[in-house]
Amino acid sequence: MPQPTDIKPPFTRETAILKVQAAEDGWNSRDPAKVSLAYSINSEWRNRDTFVKGRNQIVEFLSDKWKKELEYRLAKQLWAYTDNRIAVRFQYEYHDADGNWFRAYGNENWEFDDDGLMRRREASINDYAIEESERKLHWPLGPRPAGDPGLEERVK
Repeated sequence: MPQPTDIKPPFTRETAILKVQAAEDGWNSRDPAKVSLAYSINSEWRNRDTFVKGRNQIVEFLSDKWKKELEYRLAKQLWAYTDNRIAVRFQYEYHDADGNWFRAYGNENWEFDDDGLMRRREASINDYAIEESERKLHWPLGPRPAGDPGLEERVK
C-alpha cells in the first residue's frame, strides 16, 4: 500500500481512493506522530468546534482524542475529488471510559499541497450513542482488513 505522501495531486479517481484508504489506515493506527506526517507542517484543521494548526497541535489533539475514544475503529469512503481536494464521508465507533459506545458520522473536506501533504482539513462530525450490540465495526484494532465491508455495504 502506498504511503500517504506517495499519492500527490492532481488526483484521479483511483489515486483519490488510495489517498482515502491511506488516511483511514493511518487513523486506525491510533499513532498520533505517524498520522501527523500526512499533514503539512502548518496544516490547518477545523474538527467540530476545535481549531488546530501545525503538526505539534495535531499530535496533541489526536493523543487526547484517542485517550478518550477507546477501541476506535474508522471507515472512510471517497465522496468527491478535484485536482487537489478530496471530500470523504466516514463512520467510526468507540467507547468512553465508562463503557458507553458511540458511532460518529461525519464528512471531511481535504486540500493538499503539491507534495501530497494535507494542508487543510475541515471535519463535521456527529456522535450517536449506541449499545455495544449495535456495533458494526468489529475488526481487530488497527487497519480495516481487506474484504471487510466499507461504508457502501453498511446500512446507516
